[in-house]
Amino acid sequence: MAHIIVVGNEKGGAGKSTVAMHVATALSRMGHKVGTLDLDLRQKTMGRYVANRRAFMAKEGLDLPTPDYVDLPEIDKASLDPGVNVYDHRLSMAVAGLEPDCDFILIDCPGSHTRLSQVAHSLADTLITPLNDSFIDFDLLAHVDSDGENITGPSVYSEMVWNARQLRAQAGLTPIDWIVVRNRMGAQQMVNKEKMARVIAKLAKRIGFRTAPGFNERVIFRELFPRGLTLLDLRDIGVKGLNISNVAARNELRELIRELNLPGVTVDF
Repeated sequence: MAHIIVVGNEKGGAGKSTVAMHVATALSRMGHKVGTLDLDLRQKTMGRYVANRRAFMAKEGLDLPTPDYVDLPEIDKASLDPGVNVYDHRLSMAVAGLEPDCDFILIDCPGSHTRLSQVAHSLADTLITPLNDSFIDFDLLAHVDSDGENITGPSVYSEMVWNARQLRAQAGLTPIDWIVVRNRMGAQQMVNKEKMARVIAKLAKRIGFRTAPGFNERVIFRELFPRGLTLLDLRDIGVKGLNISNVAARNELRELIRELNLPGVTVDF
């Protein structure tokens, strides 16, 4: 069976789609067959990323390793048994269609709570939660006191992950390997950065996730989106002598893939 990777949280602007596309493309470049789904049915940033990539390759005559992308199939509600949720059925059909040919299925979730996102989390073998390195984003996981040092209780997203874990346990499935990815950890605001590190470490022990370093804020990510490219494609399109920022970003991606510890994956880029 394909290993299912879900990229999710309930807040926009945390870098979910950037992380999703880079992880999917990195796995494709390492020879793995990757299928992708985008559950943000309005914005479809992941879907647009792959579409942009295919259009750019066709225009330039390139053949770059690329994950597959499929839309959720449309379902006639009248064909469903009473009580069956149409969104559940659309997602299960999409996953079933990808599974026979894929080593990995990556699901990019919207930055809000939806039925589709809730179900996707229960399917996750690996859950990646990108998080900007700020207490505003941390509030998605847990509430803290006014000093930013002590956790006062879990937040809505953590509770959803807990429920997903319970559903998997009841079904006899392996536990979710949950990784919180700390994006935009700039060199500035060191006091805030240290506080974040301490409180995330406390919460990780309490509710059971691992942490991994993510991506810093870089213009290159915004520049690559219209062509559907990632950091790993730059040499293939003729970019020589990568600048320091691009090399650093490539190293960040390498470290992230290594920390995910996905089955059968050896980092070789």
